[in-house]
Amino acid sequence: MSRLERAVEVMDRLRSPGGCPWDAAQTHQSLSRYLLEEAYEVLEALETDDVSLLREELGDLLLQILFHARLAEELPPGKAFSIEDVAGDLVDKLVRRHPHVFGGTDAADAQAVNENWERQKIAEKGRTSVADGVPLAQPALALSAKLVSRAARAGLDPAVGSGSSAEDELGARLFAVVRDAVAAGVDPEGALRRVTRSYLSALRAAEADPADPEPSASAQ
Repeated sequence: MSRLERAVEVMDRLRSPGGCPWDAAQTHQSLSRYLLEEAYEVLEALETDDVSLLREELGDLLLQILFHARLAEELPPGKAFSIEDVAGDLVDKLVRRHPHVFGGTDAADAQAVNENWERQKIAEKGRTSVADGVPLAQPALALSAKLVSRAARAGLDPAVGSGSSAEDELGARLFAVVRDAVAAGVDPEGALRRVTRSYLSALRAAEADPADPEPSASAQ
């Protein structure tokens, strides 16, 4: 038995009668927040280039996948699926969307591969809008960048109203920055995260070595 198969076996045991009461009580909905947390923890390991932490966090993310697949096995007939079905679907998709590897299609470079992938995705899912399939729950910077990128690929550039309130105007300015970033080939979510991590380091350094200003006259 491989260690991956052992992980599936352990998940089955935790969920089965006589297993773990907490695991037995979970649902897809109750686990959703953990899935998001684990994905962000993987991202943090990547951002800090911590390979040991990455290995651990990928395991935690794998647990969420195994858990959701195990819950899906308990669905009514016709809806139920297993981790084997998930893996099978993934293999089929990878082979289908890489005809330049597994078929007779040529792809000159990575951009051609990406364009071919997107065309196949549109055809497979029957999408009628460039916005179809974009997860709206993702962070606002990533969401706006994705929509701007999809629109540019379709040759569209709709105007965005600034609104009447100061909050709307600020939102429009932020959106304009996202447009500039996408046009420059920059991921605004990643760029802001890097700057924010730099700010965090500076903040901690300031806390460790605070300035010692002279008391003002008004304080004396």
